[in-house]
Amino acid sequence: MFYYVLKYVVIGPLLRLFFRPRIEGLEHVPEDGAAIIAGNHLSFSDHFLMPAMLGRRITFLAKAEYFTGPGLKGRLTAAFFHSIGQIPVDRSGKEAGQAAIREGLKVLGRGELLGIYPEGTRSHDGRLYKGKVGVAVMAIKAQVPVVPCAMVGTFEIQPPGQTIPRIKRVTIRFGEPLDFSRYAGLENQKAAVRAVTDEIMYAILGLSGQEYVDEYAAKVKAAQAEQAGPSEKFPKLRRRRRIRAR
Repeated sequence: MFYYVLKYVVIGPLLRLFFRPRIEGLEHVPEDGAAIIAGNHLSFSDHFLMPAMLGRRITFLAKAEYFTGPGLKGRLTAAFFHSIGQIPVDRSGKEAGQAAIREGLKVLGRGELLGIYPEGTRSHDGRLYKGKVGVAVMAIKAQVPVVPCAMVGTFEIQPPGQTIPRIKRVTIRFGEPLDFSRYAGLENQKAAVRAVTDEIMYAILGLSGQEYVDEYAAKVKAAQAEQAGPSEKFPKLRRRRRIRAR
């Protein structure tokens, strides 16, 4: 009940008022039955904008950090994500990935919409990164269609580090559902799940027009953080050093 109050009374109307989203291809989202909505992930705002524009409820696999933050802000964030039915997922390690797949299959088994970002994390520079194969495993095992989705403009309204989104129009595009029934029974075959994942990412790329990077976003982020100096990793430390220099 709270989900629909937020969607239709509180958040939905505000998002439509401020961001005036253009919705393209909404007819490609099934009106009933299980399906996966697989999209790019450019901004924290994606969590609210796309679900608010859908007529059906959609459940996302959300990173566990949203549910474990410290202090009052952390508790409020956790309460919000729990209230809208999002599922916390620990993204560290292989077993964690298996747990996410199990949770996703439960959602699909109930005939619901499952939302997933195949990149596994937000893009830090607006480019589209290599997809992780969990989405393919779920699509093949559950034998459900995958609807590619592209968020366009959300990186510009709320890039990494931007707390309050800029007011600017965004576009949400849904592509034709992808059918992977020809891969039935091959969810444990590496070549099969890689092929399915790449096909999904290619469909998202065609909708978003982003530059594609054939590497995992998390790996690129980690490499850049490793190369960065202490002052780039910790801006507060850099400011303190400047104050001392004076």
